[in-house]
Amino acid sequence: MTDRKNAMDIGSFFQGKKVLITGHTGFKGAWLTQILLKMGADVIGYSLAPNTNPNLYSLLALDKKIDGHLDDIRNYSRLSEVFRKSRPEIVFHLAAQPLVRDSYDDPLNTYSTNVMGTANVLECARLNQSVKAAVIITTDKVYENKGWIWPYRENDRLGGYDPYSSSKACAELVTNAYVSSFLNPQKGEPHAYVASARAGNVIGGGDWSKDRLVPDMVRAFFERKGKMVLRNPEAIRPWQHALDPLFGYLLLAKRLYERDRQAIEAWNFAPDEGNFINVENLVKRSIQIAGKGEYSVIRDDTKHEMSVLKLDATKAKTILGWKPILGMDECLKWTMDWYADYYSGKDSIEVTERQINGYMKRLGHD
Repeated sequence: MTDRKNAMDIGSFFQGKKVLITGHTGFKGAWLTQILLKMGADVIGYSLAPNTNPNLYSLLALDKKIDGHLDDIRNYSRLSEVFRKSRPEIVFHLAAQPLVRDSYDDPLNTYSTNVMGTANVLECARLNQSVKAAVIITTDKVYENKGWIWPYRENDRLGGYDPYSSSKACAELVTNAYVSSFLNPQKGEPHAYVASARAGNVIGGGDWSKDRLVPDMVRAFFERKGKMVLRNPEAIRPWQHALDPLFGYLLLAKRLYERDRQAIEAWNFAPDEGNFINVENLVKRSIQIAGKGEYSVIRDDTKHEMSVLKLDATKAKTILGWKPILGMDECLKWTMDWYADYYSGKDSIEVTERQINGYMKRLGHD
């Protein structure tokens, strides 16, 4: 189980480590960057510029705190140059085209970014002896979704109905091929241990992306840009605050760095059963917590999305000692509180730091 010593070990482990994050300007990437800076890591970032205004990366002034590089993950020559010069020890690969609905509009960009971008990162990890551990982040949508109510486990079949989900399943296959062919401890000790991580629908403060539920709520509730519209109110997802899977990624990277062969696998980082709720229920509870907001239902089936998706994180809980900390109502409260503070003019750095500190304190208590 996760205990205080384990929580402290994670923080002290990353102190002084050189960590490269792809996708550092994105929502999860910015949270991860802030956490690692707090832990004393030397962070290198590689990503496109933020695509929303406002965005968490700019609000946290991360461009002034890290060695950041703004470029496309598909630009192999530039990426390899950054690897060679920065000599990272640990890599977190988050850069991606992350939206299901966008993948219908531009499938080629989705595949080239999510598949070849992942291959580029793995090739750089293969060729640079400085890399000791790499965590390739994909998604809960990599599984062949059969529409059943049971949570998917890591050994369930990969698939993907839409281009986004399919591209992420392909990224898993690319990762497995690189491990099997080049970084396989069964064929001689490799310099880098590599694993993939699959997380659920991640929410939290600082996300203004389009076609995502929480940013849509924020625009409706806090910016008063019309009533919230639900297009698929019965869809069930594994909702979790960004801090839960991010600390799972950190724990996994630590185990890889420490040469734990058991860690070289795919891992689900998912919330407990109480966080598997449908969209309409989540919005109703968010309105109650925020004390404001309205919604309407206007169904849109033009771009297919699965109605039920659950993940099983038993393996991560049992083998890694990870567990989710925030239940559904806390997850929503932390999220709504972050935005309420932002829109009331409070310093986003202080707000984000306060939540990270609160989470780490909770991490030390069972």
